[in-house]
Amino acid sequence: MAKGEPGKPKGKSSAYAYFVKTCREEHNKKNPGVTVNFSEFSKKCSERWKTMSPKEKTKFEDLAKQDKVRYDQEMMSYNPGKKSRKQMKDPNAPRRPQSGFFLFCAEQRPNIKAQNPSLGIGDVAKRLGEMWNNLSDSEKQPFQSKANKLKDKYQKDMADYKGKAKGSGGASSAKSKPKDDDDEDEDDEEEDEEDEDD
Repeated sequence: MAKGEPGKPKGKSSAYAYFVKTCREEHNKKNPGVTVNFSEFSKKCSERWKTMSPKEKTKFEDLAKQDKVRYDQEMMSYNPGKKSRKQMKDPNAPRRPQSGFFLFCAEQRPNIKAQNPSLGIGDVAKRLGEMWNNLSDSEKQPFQSKANKLKDKYQKDMADYKGKAKGSGGASSAKSKPKDDDDEDEDDEEEDEEDEDD
């Protein structure tokens, strides 16, 4: 979950959150060391917020806007996918096989598009889902068995691929292994780019 993601920007605060924070600070100044009963305190804040005029709320709304700008900027530079770039698919790795449903979609999609050229991608997908759900098990069977054959082939190909990769010290161990010159051919293009920059 987001909580555990290191480096993820702190979520943006709402105008009301800033208001509550101010109430808490006021309370701490007036009653230093007195612990707050959270539910009572929240209730009081909520009542006070409801009776405030839009003008009084403005400064909290401005703080919230500033925080949103901060958050948006931080999110632009934050890329959770960065750390998993190393695990990006090797173009030589076997492709994951399609499920029976996807094989069915590939076969039926052109028919639906031909009959309803105005349908968008989402609508076509929805229609395909409905069609698939209305099929009996025996009607689904040819697609399922084809998918199973593809799955078996994929597992075989994957075992071969992993065996080769291990042999050359490549893809499967690249994650934990520091960069080496001798496995340049296994490295991502991004490392090649880094080399050019140096």
